[in-house]
Amino acid sequence: MGIQILLHIGIVMILSPLLLGIIGKTKAFFAGRWGPPLLQPYYDIGKLFQKGNVYSITTTWIFQAAPIVCLAVVLVSSFFIPLGGLKAPIQFWGDIILFAYLYGLARFLMMIAALDTGSSFEGMGASREAAFSCLAEVVLFLDFIILALLSKKFVLSEIIEGNILSSWPLFGPVLLLVGASYFLVLLVENARIPIDDPAIHLELTMIHEVMALDHSGWDLAYIYYGGAIKLFVLGGLFVNILIPYHSLSSVMQTVMFSGGMIMLALTIGIVESCMARLRLNRIPLLLISAFVLALVGGIVVLVKGV
Repeated sequence: MGIQILLHIGIVMILSPLLLGIIGKTKAFFAGRWGPPLLQPYYDIGKLFQKGNVYSITTTWIFQAAPIVCLAVVLVSSFFIPLGGLKAPIQFWGDIILFAYLYGLARFLMMIAALDTGSSFEGMGASREAAFSCLAEVVLFLDFIILALLSKKFVLSEIIEGNILSSWPLFGPVLLLVGASYFLVLLVENARIPIDDPAIHLELTMIHEVMALDHSGWDLAYIYYGGAIKLFVLGGLFVNILIPYHSLSSVMQTVMFSGGMIMLALTIGIVESCMARLRLNRIPLLLISAFVLALVGGIVVLVKGV
């Protein structure tokens, strides 16, 4: 078990920034540019680890603890999902709830760290993060409920690997609705376009990025690294839901999972290239649309009876 956990950590920590590199390359291609190197996220994180931290005299230990705790939390969340042929090292009844609330814990720590600076600017970002995450959390749990009903399991890895695969012939449209609503939640949780744009620092539109403005050095590296791992883990869950490959050999599972992750990164890059970010008052409408998609899928499952 210890070796499996170390292998899980190694895969997640080594490969997660690569998704950001693929997204960047895809956006550059659609913009007609060569773009930054594929490994640019690794260079950026490495540069930040070479710099020192700067703390305001108004901050407390909360501000210093939040980045490293958030990184640890997202690493722990990766233990609950299989990575291709590599099984989930931690499985227990009800872990699906812990998986969701680990991200809630990380979000809470980042918000109180933003408030700890005493800056109204960061407080504004924390307020927006709290408002939109409340809507996204409802959609996420509704998606999990549908998957639990289809698989008749309440363990995340068993939901992915269990009867949900046999549900594709009958409940394929439902799973597509779940996938569409979950994809919108993935964009919200990772502050991607059309919800937020991590590449800009415009005061009137920033949501997640504004909470990291006062961090520097190692702390900022933890935040960026944690964001990359969060995208990898939530993206891995998305791939596991939509690609029924768990009946294949371990090698083929790894190949299918890797291909699915690359396709996910390309899709996010295409979405960000073809869409502009929404106005803030339009974001709740997008999340309500995701809720309606999941709700329709849940009603279908209940009407048909699983």
